[in-house]
Amino acid sequence: MYADTIDTDERPFVLIWEVTQACDLACKHCRAEAEPRRHPDELTTAEGKALLEEAAAFGDGQLVVLSGGDPLARGDVPELVEYGTDLGLRMTMTPSGTNSLTADRIQALADAGLRRMAVSIDGASAVSHDEFRQETGSFQQTIEAARHAKRAGLPLQINTTVCRDTVEELPAIRDLVADLGAVLWSVFFLVPVGRGAVLDPISPEHAERVMAWLCSVQSDAPFGIKTTEAPHYRRVALQEQTDSESPGPASDGIGRRTGITAGDGFAFVSHTGELFPSGFLPESAGSVRQESLVDLYRNSALFEGLRDPDALQGKCGACPYRNVCGGSRSRAYANTNDPLESDPLCAFVPDGYDGPLPASWENSAVGD
Repeated sequence: MYADTIDTDERPFVLIWEVTQACDLACKHCRAEAEPRRHPDELTTAEGKALLEEAAAFGDGQLVVLSGGDPLARGDVPELVEYGTDLGLRMTMTPSGTNSLTADRIQALADAGLRRMAVSIDGASAVSHDEFRQETGSFQQTIEAARHAKRAGLPLQINTTVCRDTVEELPAIRDLVADLGAVLWSVFFLVPVGRGAVLDPISPEHAERVMAWLCSVQSDAPFGIKTTEAPHYRRVALQEQTDSESPGPASDGIGRRTGITAGDGFAFVSHTGELFPSGFLPESAGSVRQESLVDLYRNSALFEGLRDPDALQGKCGACPYRNVCGGSRSRAYANTNDPLESDPLCAFVPDGYDGPLPASWENSAVGD
């Protein structure tokens, strides 16, 4: 099942469930602003199983990502993975790189039916990664967890945040992704929410160069590459392919050939049951405790509006690539409080466009 072939009006390609916001790390970019204690109003095990049953109603093979915080702060995660697997869901997880991620726990998740595990590497050394994650030892724990996953037969995904603090480390991280035998490198371009609001993003021009570089890496890398909150990677890849006949973004091993955006192929259930278009776009369509997940995704005004490329405003609305890109709705919301405004990270200006440009460009460091 490919993202190109599913009808994203009817179902998300990716459904993320933030099972908890509890985490022992205090990462600089954390959207959730996680803390060690679990929230008393988290979805219970029974409510989580009901949510998974709703997810299965989207159709065969629905992809579900258990995220956090650190999902392993909950003791029922293997039970939830097994339950979802028995329902026919493709269960994956993004645990934190802490000492909770032991070989035994990873093997238990694999035995329960987990299809993929993703870990985050934001620096190519212990010094840079641990400083970003605000926890000494996190780098080594993450590397060991990646190796445990390989021994357990779990396909591995590496997630990396791109901002001023990390961008120069990308080539070395690429080498580490290959050395660890990952099947996918997910490159997340910073959205200024949560703790990440105090970090410096790279400029739009720098983002263009990074995306062109990712296209060149993809041409011979032993792993797939996707971007998160940077759907204009698809536009850059199309332009690169036209110029050089190099291949565009490849399949990532779970069927996603092309990008998805908040509310259009992507949905996020918070730890307390609120349905958001993305974890980085905190506008609620309603609660899965009171309403049907399927109905909220398909019929809420918020999600329907985000799936209409003709509703986009500014240069995103005038862009000839709006049907294949659409811009980051989360970043537009973070910068303007309007999810339909232009994505300020995209440097592309359509030919003949003379309308307003993102206000944040005035403060962009063009030369970085």
